[in-house]
Amino acid sequence: MTALIHDCTGAILAGGENTRMPLLKSFIEVSGQKIIERNIGITRRLFKENFIVTNDPEYYSSLGIRLMGDVYDVRGPITGIFTALLNASNNWVFISACDMPFINKDLIVYMAMKRGKKDAVVPVLDGDPEPLFAFYSRLLLDKMEKAVLTGRKSLRDFLRNKRVEYITIKEIEKIDTHAASFVNLNSPEDIDRYLQRKDILRFKRKVKRGSICLV
Repeated sequence: MTALIHDCTGAILAGGENTRMPLLKSFIEVSGQKIIERNIGITRRLFKENFIVTNDPEYYSSLGIRLMGDVYDVRGPITGIFTALLNASNNWVFISACDMPFINKDLIVYMAMKRGKKDAVVPVLDGDPEPLFAFYSRLLLDKMEKAVLTGRKSLRDFLRNKRVEYITIKEIEKIDTHAASFVNLNSPEDIDRYLQRKDILRFKRKVKRGSICLV
């Protein structure tokens, strides 16, 4: 059993407009389990405090996890991260997105060990940071709030000139061989690309009957 990562909260961002996916992304089933349920299970094994940041609590109220809405009515993941940092009782928050079906527990543990005297720990793939699978310190609260209120929504721009520990692809692949943690299901094409045939067929059946994929 993995020991808890202390002084850290796990937060899943369940925002976004879901415009390219005909079903609610977080409830798509992968290997017989909804993405959101799998990810809650992983974060609960790693962190004592966990919650979902969402402005649609009616979809998630049955999951038995604390829910909170964005503090400011400003769209974008930076607002969700700020909300998580503001409400966390710990000095660090691990952020993941609700449409990532293959997050790797051991990679999260590895990244946690890299926090040190940093403001954030962020993986890098193909030269670009992956800010929605990352650790953030509450030391960023004031600067992040200013970014939210002034409309600077780009997390990648926000991370510039901050004390960030970037995790390289070489480090990632030692733990998560195919970097599967960073797969996002944003469109039906992603379903065909990343999921097994059984899950693809299940997805198509639910699309056909018009379910939002809660059942």
